Amino acid sequence: MSILIIEAFYGGSHKQLVDLLQEELEDCVLYTLPAKKWHWRARTAALYFFQNIPISERYSILFASSVINLTELVALRPDLGKLKKILYFHENQLVYPVKKCQERDFQYGYNQILSCLVADVVVFNSVFNMESFLTSIGKFMKLIPDHRPKDLENIIRPKCQVIYFPIRIPDVSRFMPEHKIAHLKKTLSLKGNGGAVSSVSCPSQPEQRDSDNLLENFSSENDVHVGLDTIQQENPNNSSMQESDSKATDSSDKPSSHRGHIEQNLTLLPSDMLGGVDAQQRPLHIIWPHRWLEAVCCGCYPLCPKDLVYPEIFPAEYLYSTPEQLSKRLQNFCKRPDIIRKHLYKGETASFSWAVLRGKFRSLLTTESREDL
Repeated sequence: MSILIIEAFYGGSHKQLVDLLQEELEDCVLYTLPAKKWHWRARTAALYFFQNIPISERYSILFASSVINLTELVALRPDLGKLKKILYFHENQLVYPVKKCQERDFQYGYNQILSCLVADVVVFNSVFNMESFLTSIGKFMKLIPDHRPKDLENIIRPKCQVIYFPIRIPDVSRFMPEHKIAHLKKTLSLKGNGGAVSSVSCPSQPEQRDSDNLLENFSSENDVHVGLDTIQQENPNNSSMQESDSKATDSSDKPSSHRGHIEQNLTLLPSDMLGGVDAQQRPLHIIWPHRWLEAVCCGCYPLCPKDLVYPEIFPAEYLYSTPEQLSKRLQNFCKRPDIIRKHLYKGETASFSWAVLRGKFRSLLTTESREDL
């Protein structure tokens, strides 16, 4: 048995996921296209893979992200149509933010609906992603002027499930105060090893390198000491809230028209200017980390809108409903930075770790193909 993994946009979280699966699962074969020209990948990737994936009798499972038009691929390659076909949604094009409704390209959402119809299993990275897609199908199909298909949501929904995007929790102990290290170990069910934090199963060398790279990139991009004096800020402008969410989640795998102005840092004061100021009274750094669930594990305090996927992930005390609420909380925290530094995160983080999700992905990708094909 062999697992065929196809990624038409090999970058960002798309790359992170398929690389992890290929590392952790046996007998995986990966075919990719570079993470650029997103619109053309969505339009034409199926034709490229039709010509460049060799025919093999070894494949039993096909795993692909929703960038590719799976319907076109299996029509061009009937041999792949016989496999158990798993479609993974990092985002969906039915609700992906656009400035004006008329600017939404119908074809991208339509391709994803068709792909769901031919897939055997459809996996979403959150309940919000799944429900926003499924409940939007009816309204979306009304854009067709006549002879509209019916009951597509009811056809697709039984195939759907949620498996959160898996992250490898890095060793962040050297960045954090002792009380937060102890809390992190407890919440992630981790064991101390010479003062360091390790996963339930000891990390391999590649995993350790990934962790180190994550921390180095995180620190250099945001110019802050991660986990010691940071809180997160979301865009308070309600009209652009969905767009800001997409950036914080995965800026690298989205159309270029949505990137740019949101990718910024808000640093109140460089840490090397603080001199001998007491650690509990130093000004806070407000950062935009792009990877929230990782940021929380690094000791950050999240402030997120009470909208989109955030209520699904973060407890209510970390959510705000209006720009005024956000401003007030930021003011209070800036006056009393010790509140943030002493705070222990009260939400769940372990459920998003690879250590916990490994079994779900392994089960998903080791089930034999359907008998009736």
